[in-house]
Amino acid sequence: MNLQPLIDHFESYIPFNESEKHLLPERVNQRAIQRRQTLLQEGFPCKHYSFIVEGCFRMFAVDQKGTEHNLQFAAENDWIADLGSFHSGQPSGLFIEAIEPSVVLQIEKQDLYFLYTNLPKLDRIFKVIIENKYVELQNRVLQTISSTAQERYLTFLAQYPKLALRLPNTQIASYLGITPEFLSKIRKDLASGPLHP
Repeated sequence: MNLQPLIDHFESYIPFNESEKHLLPERVNQRAIQRRQTLLQEGFPCKHYSFIVEGCFRMFAVDQKGTEHNLQFAAENDWIADLGSFHSGQPSGLFIEAIEPSVVLQIEKQDLYFLYTNLPKLDRIFKVIIENKYVELQNRVLQTISSTAQERYLTFLAQYPKLALRLPNTQIASYLGITPEFLSKIRKDLASGPLHP
């Protein structure tokens, strides 16, 4: 198991000493995930924080008509989890699925709490990570209620510049709350540039 990507990620916030790094291997598990395999299914509690070493995931909900609604994407050096379900232990209303073959490093709740107690730097780091996710979600809600589809797409490109080329149109359209056809029209309009009289 290669923990270096995770250690590098943590140290981008606060440096760790060697004894702190030695606490991690027994509390972290590595998993290889196939494309379309789920980390979380609706109706089950979210048991892990998952750090993405390779690959890409989406978190989505399915409405009563069976339509999927993407809430979040996450790729290398990012985390994905249903935070509410993880901390409450309640069944999740969400799915987390791999869009590409992926490798993740996972931390279970009891291991995370152990690390919070024995590695206080990690407690501070996760507070910043969760605050950033909260701000991201808040901005997304604001965008949904106050922006045009084109503005939402431009924000998506700014937030996920590398993912725009890796994700199928259907997945991006679901995230934006539009049809794939309308997304194609937006892309065409942007490519043609501003119209001149």
